[in-house]
Amino acid sequence: MKNMIGTYSSGIRQLRLLPSVLKSTIQQVQISKSSLPYKEIIGWGLKDNTKKAQQYADRRNLPYLRLEDGFIRSIGLGVKGAEPFGFIIDRTGIYYDASRPSDVEKLIVNYGSKNCDRAARLIERIVSLEVSKYNHIWSGVELDDDNRPKVLLIDQTFGDLSVKYGLADEHSFEQMLEVAMSRYPDGRFYVKTHPDVIAGKKKGYLTHKLPAGVRVIDKDCNPIALLKQVDHVFTVTSQMGFEALMAGKPVTCFGMPFYAGWGITEDFVKCERRAIKRSLSQVFAAAYLDYVRYADPATGQCCELERILDLIGSHKKQVSKNTGSIYCFGFRFWKRVSIKRFLESRDTRIYFVRNAKHAAKLGIDRNSRMVVWGIKDSTDVRALANKLGIDLERIEDGFIRSVGLGSDFARPSSLIVDRRGIYFDPNQPSDLENLLNTVNLDDAAISRAKRLRSRIVDGGISKYNVSHGKTPSIRPGDKRRVILVPGQVEDDASIQRGCVDVCTNLELLEAVRKAEPEAYIIFKPHPDVLAGNRKGDVPENIARKYCDQVVTDCNISVCLDQADQVHTMTSLTGFEALMRKKTVYTYGLPFYAGWGLTQDRHRLKRRQRKLSLDDLVYCALIAYPRYFSWSAFCFAQVEDIINSIQSNLSEKKGSVLPFFMERWWRKFLYLIEGFREN
Repeated sequence: MKNMIGTYSSGIRQLRLLPSVLKSTIQQVQISKSSLPYKEIIGWGLKDNTKKAQQYADRRNLPYLRLEDGFIRSIGLGVKGAEPFGFIIDRTGIYYDASRPSDVEKLIVNYGSKNCDRAARLIERIVSLEVSKYNHIWSGVELDDDNRPKVLLIDQTFGDLSVKYGLADEHSFEQMLEVAMSRYPDGRFYVKTHPDVIAGKKKGYLTHKLPAGVRVIDKDCNPIALLKQVDHVFTVTSQMGFEALMAGKPVTCFGMPFYAGWGITEDFVKCERRAIKRSLSQVFAAAYLDYVRYADPATGQCCELERILDLIGSHKKQVSKNTGSIYCFGFRFWKRVSIKRFLESRDTRIYFVRNAKHAAKLGIDRNSRMVVWGIKDSTDVRALANKLGIDLERIEDGFIRSVGLGSDFARPSSLIVDRRGIYFDPNQPSDLENLLNTVNLDDAAISRAKRLRSRIVDGGISKYNVSHGKTPSIRPGDKRRVILVPGQVEDDASIQRGCVDVCTNLELLEAVRKAEPEAYIIFKPHPDVLAGNRKGDVPENIARKYCDQVVTDCNISVCLDQADQVHTMTSLTGFEALMRKKTVYTYGLPFYAGWGLTQDRHRLKRRQRKLSLDDLVYCALIAYPRYFSWSAFCFAQVEDIINSIQSNLSEKKGSVLPFFMERWWRKFLYLIEGFREN
């Protein structure tokens, strides 16, 4: 209660990450309980509906904080519900109100050389990544290609408070247009409308009064990509003017935004308080590093701007792979929401179709993409792909998937989209096999793979992370070699495609006992089989004819830690054992066999290279899968997913529903979502 901040705004209370940056809880102000010990009151900017909150703070002599979106706010538009991860909290005024001081203005006035080198690096990175305020689109708009000067005028939303409080009005936009056209009589003129206007939520100032020959950019595009193409930028108070400065463009201001008045812009309005020269790096450091506060949407904790750029960069990298019309064949309704999140972008149109005939009816053509789950492509789908000359893309669960089993409908945090084949099918090449055949890691990539492997091993991370359960000793009292035999789902595609002569759990146990008659053999059935969801059960009395112990009540990582060797058909457990530097024998052809790291019963001629363990880890866990953070609701990196898994495992609470009801309740919810996505 000591760190409680009061607000009248229900919207502010719903901001998930705000308490982290405030280091306080946020409570709705209750007039009937005026004695509640609020240490501060917070409201949104200078909106009229904040007057009640300000009056409350004044009556009780409490500090009043003004909240606003950060200059790098979110991945997605705020008007469409995207969660903010950048926040401004100002105790003096607010950055867009030039009529009086603000915290950012004080920071800029008093800024020295602190963080300027860091600021310069971050500016370069922001421009390179093309990061802006909302980060909802990465495609650009191609401007006319000639030698005439390209002049960009930034429109804003009508009634924007930054115009009113930025010492400007609607006539400022008319003046901006007149000055720009007189200065560049032979220029090409472009007007950029605001994303909220494009989204149909608001209207602008300029677009209804433009002379002939001025091109309106009313298509949503990446601001930095657009700014890189122009020669001069004219603005009233838009943040895009500062982004233009970061992109190295001259900027003329007809209002007084936070970055004007410091000698880095040409200004048609003056502010007497801003009588000192400041560099771009100083203004950036004051505004983006000291003024804005950031919270990591994946962890919910406070973070630095560098971390936000990492997350945006990861998201952009994956989103750039998602283009065109994508036809998804045969996906069950409960999987569709998850699949869509991994495939969608503003440049994709996703259709879930029943069969080839359905796809043809919806207009599939040779420029489309076709996606199936694993190897579940039917004859008519293959025939359609051949007819159109399209390579089928295959989707499968990633190697670090979730907290909970896929067969229990736990949402996947990683999926694989393979355009050559799929990792578990050795009968044809795959994107992973291609990576492993061509990889040449630099020192940074090798170091990252080593750190990742260490985190996985130390944290006991596996594919499903069902439960750490008990930690029994599974080693015998004598010095016999301990061999772990992981059970598999016997109708799994990796068994169907990757096994040659040993194809069932019982056959594997028999083969291992024959090869190692003196060893202490432990059999651990697959979690999906134990849950009764999949095929592959070996009755314990039969299994014990070939093994010494059947383990069902502890996590696979516990078994791996205590084993000397792992013998497997194609199980991912073999890969997890390699990460723990255990000796691994393969009886089939899993993706990690044939590279000189395992003892293999069978060979595959395509795999001729000798790889290091770091090569394998980097390709299989960093380069190959796609990762999606459901808490941040964006693409992420494998390290983010591990953070999330560890957090979920430590905080996981018992369900109020019996397990079987919880499982089917999840399926029901996903089915409903799938119908909505259809």
